[in-house]
Amino acid sequence: MYNQIARLLSLLLLLLVTATAVAENSTQFNGFTIHHNAIPTALLTPEVASNYKITRSKYRGLLNVSIIRNVPGTTGEPVTARVSAYAINLIGRRHAISLKEIREGDAIYYIGDFPIVDGETLTFTLEVTPEGSQRTGKASLKQEFYID
Repeated sequence: MYNQIARLLSLLLLLLVTATAVAENSTQFNGFTIHHNAIPTALLTPEVASNYKITRSKYRGLLNVSIIRNVPGTTGEPVTARVSAYAINLIGRRHAISLKEIREGDAIYYIGDFPIVDGETLTFTLEVTPEGSQRTGKASLKQEFYID
């Protein structure tokens, strides 16, 4: 029971840090909303990083993606999906980002880390196929990273 509470608190901290560190981006497609954001992993608390096996570093970034089925009159319903992602920097170097699915209670999200360089702007491309859907949605996000 204690482990479940600790993991839930870690998830809430991860979401809080993510939401306060950068404005959330979202993309609508075919009755779904794809929520996506990217932050330096150094912004994570040691507990959150440890719980999710993420290396805290000013040279690493974290991509966080969740897919919500739009349900009228509600905030929506989290769904599983096939999610792929990559980032391209301004000189065209491409970084594939391996994502892992995280489930905490009703929440379902996908996280993956990647290298960052000071002053680097990355453009992320996501391809998302929600479970039970035949259509793949695309989303993009541009984020600039600074190293202190």
